[in-house]
Amino acid sequence: MLEQVTVVVPTIGRPSLDVLLDALAAAPGPRPAELILVDDRPTGEPLRPERPGLPPVRVVRTGGGGPARARNLGWRTARTQWIAFLDDDVVTDPDWYERLAQDLTGLAPDVAGSQGRVRVPLPEDRRPTDWERGTAGLATSSWITADLAYRRAALAAVGGFDERFPRAFREDSDLALRVMDTGSRLVRGERWITHPVRPADRWVSVRVQAGNADDVLMRRLHGPDWRDRADAALGRRPQHTAVTAAALAALGLAVAGKRRAALAAAAGWAAGTAEFAWRRIAPGPRDRAEVSTMLTTSALIPPLATWHWLRGVVQHVGVRRWRGLPDLVLFDRDGTLVHDYPYNGDPEWVRPVDGAKDALDRLRARGVRIGVVSNQSGVARGLITREQVDACMTRLEELLGPFDTVQFCPHGPEDGCACRKPAPGMVKAACEALDVDPARCVVIGDIGADVEAAAAAGAVGIMVPTPVTRKAEIDAAPLALATLPEAVDAVLDGSW
Repeated sequence: MLEQVTVVVPTIGRPSLDVLLDALAAAPGPRPAELILVDDRPTGEPLRPERPGLPPVRVVRTGGGGPARARNLGWRTARTQWIAFLDDDVVTDPDWYERLAQDLTGLAPDVAGSQGRVRVPLPEDRRPTDWERGTAGLATSSWITADLAYRRAALAAVGGFDERFPRAFREDSDLALRVMDTGSRLVRGERWITHPVRPADRWVSVRVQAGNADDVLMRRLHGPDWRDRADAALGRRPQHTAVTAAALAALGLAVAGKRRAALAAAAGWAAGTAEFAWRRIAPGPRDRAEVSTMLTTSALIPPLATWHWLRGVVQHVGVRRWRGLPDLVLFDRDGTLVHDYPYNGDPEWVRPVDGAKDALDRLRARGVRIGVVSNQSGVARGLITREQVDACMTRLEELLGPFDTVQFCPHGPEDGCACRKPAPGMVKAACEALDVDPARCVVIGDIGADVEAAAAAGAVGIMVPTPVTRKAEIDAAPLALATLPEAVDAVLDGSW
């Protein structure tokens, strides 16, 4: 079973990563097909994950795109049936490999994911702090990617993690709801990880209030009942709003000269703040440092929580459901990737259009597979040979980098084949070769036949016209953009 599993670990290079890698290296049992570490740091020295006992390791870099983008790059880079996500600050049990294999073996086809079980060790010699109690909530959270294995096909079907969630908060719940909306199920397995409470400064509870904006995004995407479906508690946001309103009222009334009313509002703010602080202090260790932190942050949290919630209300107006990146982008060759020299059989005349190499590299860097679909009727006309077509395709890869699939049609218009564009044969063949749903495929070309082939295959077509493209073809195209880099930009920003 594990030969069909890739373990993906997004990381920002914390020391805890070494602890996780040591645990994975020392564990007995069979190994997964691959371990992909996704380095999400903007800069930094290369990771050094090598140690005996690990499965084959590959490191890929996002350049600092955030946890959702890092996880997306990880699963898009993998080629196995299952993707097992682990956070870089957890420790797997010694039998984790064995339990993972058992959890995934024999699952019904409608099961899209299996969540591991989490323990959070708390201090035994004292009461836990507010931060430690918050972290302990991970032990009962649903669908967190600290340890969650998904079918790769399920991730592809919904476009993976929504990269509009900028932090490690709610992006896993959002994914789970979208996967379950397809009719699939998520289950809990029997494997275990330990999630230690990582060190944090006294202001950590203030910083995490930014997640209130993500809650607004969840509501906009999944409706008012999203918390029930995601098993997520409401928390104290209504109380924070009331306390903040009292504080603002006190200030406004004081400025208006209404002293008695201002004092009453201030008393409401003080009472609400004191109640909040005591709820956090009472179960804790109650030492001087903890009490001081709770008093200070309890005054700051309500207005900050309210501010971030209002920020989310404004930021996420009109937000659309996440589509994600396509799994495959297919390019016409002549006129799209390279300048069009009719019936060219000379590799020396394979000359890329401006920006082609950078555009393809940007797709590769995000884990999107790319391919070529090219009509080569010169073969049927006796103007060029198949060997010349192959030589030109080889030169294309030398100039622009590797392609995941290359398809060409050697037939002429009168042959009535199923592969020559606008027929869908090459697009379908490329998708079948890479096990991609045509609905998750984009075809970029310079004439109507390219976008018509995409539509016939169930894919999405984007036109990049050249001076010889007919106006009627441009008008009929679902999306026409001026340059190849602009077309790739549209793919990467989800406009496809």
